[in-house]
Order: sequence, then structure tokens, then C-alpha cells
Amino acid sequence: MMMGEAKTGRSGSHVVVVGAGIVGVTVALELRRRGYEVSVLTSAEAGSVDAASYGNAGWLNPGSVVPHSMPGMWKKLPGYLLDTSGPLRIRIAALPGAWSWLLKFVACGATKARVQRIAAALRPFLNDSVARHIALATAAGVAELIEGKGLLVVYPDEQAFAADALGWQLRRANGVCWTTLDRAGLLALCPGLSEDYRYGALIEGGGHCTDPGAYVTALAQYAQRRGVRFLTTRVDGFAAASGVLRGVSHAGGVIPCEKAVVAAGIATRELALALGDRIPLFSERGYHVQVPAMAGAPSVPVMMSDRKFGITPMRAGLRAAGQVEFAPRGASPDWRRARVLLDCLAKGLPNMTARNRNAVQRWWGNRPSTPDCLPVIGFSPSVSGVLYASGHGHLGLASAPWTAELVGRMADGEHVAEAAPYDPARFRHFRI
Repeated sequence: MMMGEAKTGRSGSHVVVVGAGIVGVTVALELRRRGYEVSVLTSAEAGSVDAASYGNAGWLNPGSVVPHSMPGMWKKLPGYLLDTSGPLRIRIAALPGAWSWLLKFVACGATKARVQRIAAALRPFLNDSVARHIALATAAGVAELIEGKGLLVVYPDEQAFAADALGWQLRRANGVCWTTLDRAGLLALCPGLSEDYRYGALIEGGGHCTDPGAYVTALAQYAQRRGVRFLTTRVDGFAAASGVLRGVSHAGGVIPCEKAVVAAGIATRELALALGDRIPLFSERGYHVQVPAMAGAPSVPVMMSDRKFGITPMRAGLRAAGQVEFAPRGASPDWRRARVLLDCLAKGLPNMTARNRNAVQRWWGNRPSTPDCLPVIGFSPSVSGVLYASGHGHLGLASAPWTAELVGRMADGEHVAEAAPYDPARFRHFRI
């Protein structure tokens, strides 16, 4: 996606984008570049602490082609119900609303062939994500917010790395390159790393955003300078006639438009139902903690393989994020999850966090995730003129630029064959 001057050929065609997270803002920029009149409706200011894009780990990881559902996952579910401090926590109260989603999630990664298909479908979102974000950040005047120094995954030893062979096979098959490192190599990148980690891999071509909230804010400001209109309001439905979109309804009335893009994160599920579509999104709740940086901080983001969380050097300190919680809709956050992350951070970097517990910042948000580990991108099966761009789970930041390109091409009327795996119609008969 290139950030040239906006075209004028479609200036009379109005598109409303619902949602101002990283996906919604990036889609708005791409549509404006293609010459559309664009309005963004959002219930939270772009980049604000209330948005899921604010609190992510900031990773731009080509190695994230490995799906979260892998062969053997079903054996681990009972333990997840019982372990309150494990990397995946399922509140028992969430099971009535989540059981069918979880069954489908486990099934999607049950065989090697299935995870190979998922990895191949995720690759286009991730393989050049750093370059795409550098272009976006540079155009918006915040190039310093994107770094491309690589990403480090650490293991207790070489045997633990070998036990994760399928994940690395999927990465290799999808063009991911890495360099393996011994203890000395790890310490060169992460001087404060615990003695528990003695082997790892540096993923080349990876990078990170040093302030996701500020980045989304900057992109939104850039979009406004290019003529995109932003309105803070809550979308409550759509106006349609004979199955064709006429406008988007919100608290202040109806905004007429020819097309709408639903990039509303977890709220996409309810908006889809209003259109007659079933989009089985479930919230994989994410938490983060952030502490002030100290001497010995890692120079690149670090993933602790055994604890399933990442440590990212941010502008304002070190952020520990990752892991998953399934909770009933509307349930209060369980801040013990933040404590788990803080404890993991202390174990991974034992010399860094002991003095910083009184300065800890904590956050939680909703990751909109699909049971088959793939996003939802494409036209509504029920109402002509509505496009979806949601369901990216843990990969919204990295996936946003290519998602925007796909949506732009679809809005132009192009047949986008490579988007078939993300078609919303695949969930037409799904029940949740």
C-alpha cells in the first residue's frame, strides 16, 4: 500500500468505516487513497486506552503464521479450566457461551494438514508487515514508532526448542528466516535474561511498534489531514432496502453511504447479527502490564516460549503482554491475570522488575477471534454493500495493512481470489 495523493475518480462514492482501531484507521486511509469519500464512526477515540489496539504487544511477527490451535490442544483444555495462573485461562462461567466456539477452535488445529492451511492463509498478512508499517508510519510523520530489529523467542534449552518442531516447520514453509542462539547470543540481545533460558531463535524480518496507542492516533490524524472524517458515536445498525445498503445508523441518525466497512473489533458480532450474518467472534481477553525500563532491558521484543507471553521495549517502558482469558461477556476483568504477567516478567528478567512494582501500569481488552484462527474479510452474505474487516485475534496490528489493501480492492469491484479463506460466508451455518 503506497501513500500517494488521493485519487478523485470515486470522490462521489461515500464509504463509512465502523471502528477506529488499527484495522479501521488503516482501511480508511487506503479507501481515501483510492478516491472515496470516507467517514469513520467510532465509540472510542482512535488510539485511546479503551481500544484494543492501544494495549497490544506491538509485535510485527512474520513467525505468527503458527496458529494458536495446534494438534493435541484438546488434551490441554481440562488443565486450563483448573489452572488459574496458566497461559490460557477459561472461566467456568464462560463455558455455556463458548463451548461450541472452543470445540471448533480445537478442531481447526487438530491435524498437521489443517494448521498448514491456516499458516499459508496467514502468511500474506505477516510476511512484509514491517515494511508496510514503516511506509505508513513515515507517511504519517512517526517513523520512529516502528522498529525492525527482529524478534527473539527463548527456550529453556535446545531440547525444548526441538520439541516445538512443528511450529518452526510451519514458519520455514512460509518463508520465515531465523538464527538460533546459544546463551551468549541471547545475553547480547537481552542482558538481563534469566538463567532459565539458554537457547533461542532470532526471527529476522520481524519488528515492533514502540507505542501502539500513539501510532493509531497518529494514523488517524494523518487520515484527517487527507480528508477522512471522524465521528465519535455508537453505531446501532444499518439502513437497507431490498438487501442493499443505504446508510449506517447511529445515535445521531443515519449517515447515507454506498458502502460500509465493519472493522469494529468484538462489536462486529452484534453488528453482523443486525445484518442477518453470523460472525462467530469470541473475545480472547488480553492483559498487559508495563514497567519503567532499567539497565539490562532487551533491545528487541522477547517471547518466553514456556509462559506464552512477550516482553516488548516500548517508549514508556517494558510491556509484558500475551496469554488468553475466556470470560463471560460483560464480566469484570480479573486483575490476577495482570499479576500473573508481572510474575512472569519477574521470572524472565529477574533483575529488572523487583524495584518497579509500585510503578506498574495495567490494562485489559478484547481480542476479536474466530474459531478457525483466520480473520473475516469480505462482503456480507446478506446485505450488498457491507464489507467486514475484523476477527484478527492477536494479529490485528501486523495484519492491518494487507487487510486494508484487500478491502480497497474489493470496494473497487475487483474479484480478489486470494481472499477466499477469509470470506464471511464460511460461517453461514455456524452456531454459537
